[in-house]
Amino acid sequence: MASSMTDEGRSSGARLLAWAYLAVFSLLVLGAAAITLLGDPRAREAVVLVDVPAAKPAVPGARQAQKITVTPGQVAIQDNPAVALPQPKVTAQVYAGKALVADPALIENTPDGPLPRIADDGRAPMRAYAPPIASDNHPRIALVVSGLGISATATEKAIHGLPAGVTLAFAPYAADVQHWAGEARKAGHEVLLEVPMEPYDFPDSDPGPHTLRSGVGEDANTERLVWALTRFSGYAGVTNLLGGRFLSDASAVEPMMTFLSRRGLMFYDNGSASRSAAPDVASRIGTAFAQADQTIDKIQTAFEIDRRLSSLEDVARSRGAASGAGFIYPVTIDRVGRWVQGLGGRGFVLVPASAIVSQPK
Repeated sequence: MASSMTDEGRSSGARLLAWAYLAVFSLLVLGAAAITLLGDPRAREAVVLVDVPAAKPAVPGARQAQKITVTPGQVAIQDNPAVALPQPKVTAQVYAGKALVADPALIENTPDGPLPRIADDGRAPMRAYAPPIASDNHPRIALVVSGLGISATATEKAIHGLPAGVTLAFAPYAADVQHWAGEARKAGHEVLLEVPMEPYDFPDSDPGPHTLRSGVGEDANTERLVWALTRFSGYAGVTNLLGGRFLSDASAVEPMMTFLSRRGLMFYDNGSASRSAAPDVASRIGTAFAQADQTIDKIQTAFEIDRRLSSLEDVARSRGAASGAGFIYPVTIDRVGRWVQGLGGRGFVLVPASAIVSQPK
């Protein structure tokens, strides 16, 4: 009798254990299926999916993006729409607050939109659209934060959450990019244009339509560059959106640099291209140029960003000037805001990128 009860207990325990194994296995299968269908949520943490409201196009037949994926190294326009719309002709000076954002003397009105040019009196857009800076002998630090102009919420937070001395770089794709560039200038920021350039893993990483590419020829790249340059006005220069492969090709970089020089614009290399030919080309042909010494938020933690900002101070102390590049991560905006509060007391001054460029010949 006792033996029978023992056998029955063992059988019941075995059944319970089998059901437990079956339950765990089912959960694993369901989890794997969810990841397959929806993707690993950890892999999506660095991606911001932005829904752009569909506005009435200003030009008949134009289309606008409905979804744009933004990462610090990638802007992928889904459904391949024509996003930004041509800007109207500039016939009078336009200000955002006290900041100049368009001047007919500095613009060539083209069918694509307003194209920057050097004025007949020699004024260059790089200087005309740069914020005033006080004469100061302290070491200078410039910060360029990119990724603006696609997410309205993130753009607004960056404009008003970052100190006025921080330079803001705008992608050319959103239809309302001129509005946001004006808001940035009104808040005291210098503005740069992000020009999409070919990365090494193109098209897996795709900076979007009108990308400048290595090997396509000068005429094709100039046409694409002009498209980007005419999306809005009020910027002092250009920076790269991706561009590892393109910037490593001196034969492709030189025509771009020459075009920018003749238009009175600076070029800011954000440092993401490890083998960039831009410094050598800029020095050879005399383009106003600056390059980031640090990517301050390559690792998006408060500790790491603080450490890299401190490293910029070391560079500025030894050389007299330094530059850092970042993205519109919330943690970046927060740490830069805190860092700037004590910057003057530590003997440094925050300046726009145009204040640290190598001067053209």
